[in-house]
Amino acid sequence: MKNLFRRRSTPEVTEEEREQIDHAVQKTKDGVFNRISDLFRESVITEDTWDELEELLIQADVGPVTASTLVESARKDVEREELHTSVEAETALRRHMVEVLGSDEHEPLEDMETGTVILMVGVNGSGKTTSTAKLTHYLQRYDRSVYLAAADTFRAAAIDQLRIWGERVKARVVAHQQDADPSAVVFDAVKAAQQRGVDFVIVDTAGRLHTKFNLMEELQKIKRVAQKSNPDARVVSLLVLDATTGQNAILQAKSFLQTVDVDGIILSKLDGTAKGGVAFSVYNELKVPIWYIGTGEKIDDFAPFNHLEFVNALFETR
Repeated sequence: MKNLFRRRSTPEVTEEEREQIDHAVQKTKDGVFNRISDLFRESVITEDTWDELEELLIQADVGPVTASTLVESARKDVEREELHTSVEAETALRRHMVEVLGSDEHEPLEDMETGTVILMVGVNGSGKTTSTAKLTHYLQRYDRSVYLAAADTFRAAAIDQLRIWGERVKARVVAHQQDADPSAVVFDAVKAAQQRGVDFVIVDTAGRLHTKFNLMEELQKIKRVAQKSNPDARVVSLLVLDATTGQNAILQAKSFLQTVDVDGIILSKLDGTAKGGVAFSVYNELKVPIWYIGTGEKIDDFAPFNHLEFVNALFETR
């Protein structure tokens, strides 16, 4: 059967991905953004309009800093450009919402060279292991091969969980015994993938340690070992954040970013919250772009994050 997915070098959005984004933001849209849309159906934009807009954005977990930035930027546009209609004011807001999400110009993972190592980092419970499986399935749809490395060796349940997911997505899982050195697992996985020409090694890391050894130091060591085991391999770090935790996810991310270099973010469980506005404060406060979102519970409920489609989905009825 012909593969309906193809590798791409531009962030174009398929109809399936558009539907996934729509589904992921439905609770957020129903909860707050419908009320924001109602604001811009009024015939006149007043001081109260801007105050209520900021309050609603904060309710959607956009965060006070980012909410204030968005409102002030849209307000200045309205005043400077002498926009007279509520539709024009809403357009100004939506434009700044797209901008505050940062750049979406990054090389898609499915286009990266064979041998790429992807480190999945984040606290326990953020959806890291499930996102690892979803990302594996996503890459397989582009005919890319994947090995999984069970580097969370401090919890036997984590190793077992990854093995179960490996069976479901038909990906080999490289694992050692519980309490083994996580870096040794990664070394073996990268070497095995290199010998067999496997496209990706996705590393499921620990969210916490039972020892006194610093978690961030462990993650840095894993990255060094991955690079040492295959000097030609590109190492990409993705931070998994749980959208349902709202602004707490931002606080968690800041602790990771103090010592761990992160290339992109996976915002998991976006469909499970009415406070999906947290996506806007991710880049505004962390300066790390969202690459992918979790859009549901099924293995294929996973999509690239597209800024314009995300904002449009919050406002438009399709």
